Amino acid sequence: MTRNLDPITVSVVSHRLTAIVEEMGEAMLRTAYSQILNSSRDFSAAICDRDCRLVAQAEHIPVHVGAMPWAAKAVSARFGEDVHEGDLFVVNDPYAGGGSHLPDVTVFAPVFIAGRLAFWTINRAHHSDIGGAKHGAYNPSATEIFHEGLRIPPLRLWERGRPRDDLLEMLALNVRHPRDFKGDLAAQIGSVRLGEARLQALVDTFDAQTVMAACEAVLDGAERRSRAEVASWKEGVFHGEAFLDDDGHGRHDIAIRATATVRDGEVVVDLSASDPQSTAFVNSSHANTVSAVTQSFAYLIDPEIPKNEGAFRPLSVKLREGTIVWAEDGLPVTMCTSHCGNEIIEATITALAQSCPARTMAGWGRRLRIAIKGRDPRNGRGFIWHMFYARPGGGGSPGGDGWHSVGEWHSAGGLKFGSVEVAEVRFPLHIARHEFRPGSGGAGEYRGGCGAELELRVETEEPAVANTAGDGVRYGARGILGGEDGMPHRYIHHGSGGGRVLPSKLVGIEVAPGDVFEVLSGGGGGWGDPARRPESLAEADRLDGVA
Repeated sequence: MTRNLDPITVSVVSHRLTAIVEEMGEAMLRTAYSQILNSSRDFSAAICDRDCRLVAQAEHIPVHVGAMPWAAKAVSARFGEDVHEGDLFVVNDPYAGGGSHLPDVTVFAPVFIAGRLAFWTINRAHHSDIGGAKHGAYNPSATEIFHEGLRIPPLRLWERGRPRDDLLEMLALNVRHPRDFKGDLAAQIGSVRLGEARLQALVDTFDAQTVMAACEAVLDGAERRSRAEVASWKEGVFHGEAFLDDDGHGRHDIAIRATATVRDGEVVVDLSASDPQSTAFVNSSHANTVSAVTQSFAYLIDPEIPKNEGAFRPLSVKLREGTIVWAEDGLPVTMCTSHCGNEIIEATITALAQSCPARTMAGWGRRLRIAIKGRDPRNGRGFIWHMFYARPGGGGSPGGDGWHSVGEWHSAGGLKFGSVEVAEVRFPLHIARHEFRPGSGGAGEYRGGCGAELELRVETEEPAVANTAGDGVRYGARGILGGEDGMPHRYIHHGSGGGRVLPSKLVGIEVAPGDVFEVLSGGGGGWGDPARRPESLAEADRLDGVA
């Protein structure tokens, strides 16, 4: 039962909740061991209530957060009333725990108020390795999830304030760099514990009844604003589709098909007509697909609406098991947060663009990474480096041109590329060139942002090995409402035998000392008719050297 609260109290509690998840993220950033976390920021923090409803999130990685309530539900279903103060839980399994893919390990702290479970503080972080057949978890050759790494169903990591050291040792033993794994997991634990302490302080400032009532008011307020937004959209049934280049196992042009029905303030997105599942890692888990559709909806509603469970109540998602967007248990899914996650967003927004064109952005670039495993001659230690440089461009929108080299749609700028100099200190690499790729954004009334050009030399003293994992060497970012597509990616490996254009899904690339990778990343899609582009903007692009 809730009580009426004044709007100032509701606003203060709402902003405090957001501040808590932001501080959880800062703690993670400053204490994580791995470059993928403390530089590229591939993590997210959130708060769910005792019913596993998303209450607050920070501006981290959208595709992470949309799947977190599913993971919270899995933990809650597994342990029920057997949850105590001082406990911590961990999960990563896409099939048995509401995870998105195996590298994303999620840690939960239950928060008790007056002896009763009230909240979950949650941190999801992408670990640099999670075991499996290939380094770095992205394994294009995988045909089952067991090739991708360690599956962690909902497990109790700490029990009544005491760590389960045997379990921690078992997890660390199954990854390639246990020191980094333990350090990153400890950072996650610190993050959720901090959130727990801050929530308890919030209750001390007000009281339990006020805080819980304010949370209900925040969710209900977001729902009212979201429904009012949808009510202004054009009603009807709209269709959109997007294509994966390939799955790396011989299939090409894999379609994600979205049918969006907008009626009476409700939005139903049906992906049931998408192509059948693959034997490869481009399949999506159920939670990841729902998250991708949810973030598509979040991109289209007023940015001032808090993105919580209430804001998403007007949205429902329909899927069919056995399709590329909801693979059957046991199939590989590690690429799914990027692909087919990016294509799910693209198909959904392409459909809804016909209902709310003034809210719609064009496609953002696709993800294509290189992961290099080798030995650093400066210290003799092994390393795994994930490429977060040369980000693709963002899509144009009614608000203006797309941002240059901002990243992919599924992360919406949340993933960063860190300092070049720091990377060269930490890894045996030399980045000779890192700059915008002129003309790579799609033309439009508002053009897509440019991708980037990267020249990277590997400075090991013994051979290393690399994998590529991603998409977008065939299909560029989608232009929309008359805008043109962005240019696709082009990756080249320069070795002793000359230059070789790399496919987007390849394992076992032999890298000799001194080899060079030349990376040309795709640009964002254009928004609107290019003929309507103001000459002043075109001239500015020419002066800036990005035309």
